[in-house]
Amino acid sequence: METLKFKTNIKCGGCIAAVTPHLNKLSDIEKWEVDTQSPDKILTIDGKPGIDDQEVIDILEDAGYKAEKL
Repeated sequence: METLKFKTNIKCGGCIAAVTPHLNKLSDIEKWEVDTQSPDKILTIDGKPGIDDQEVIDILEDAGYKAEKL
């Protein structure tokens, strides 16, 4: 399993609800969570080896959010 971390602008439960269907579409993702208490709103993704970080960034942009790989 590979873990990726992204700085995002996902701020609240409503934002998480908005990105859930988008992130759940990616078959390489096994589990994800957003630390909305962190100032950087860290999205942590556990996925299959070789998961494409740019694909995650693109899908979040499609949902109206920003992500930057840490």
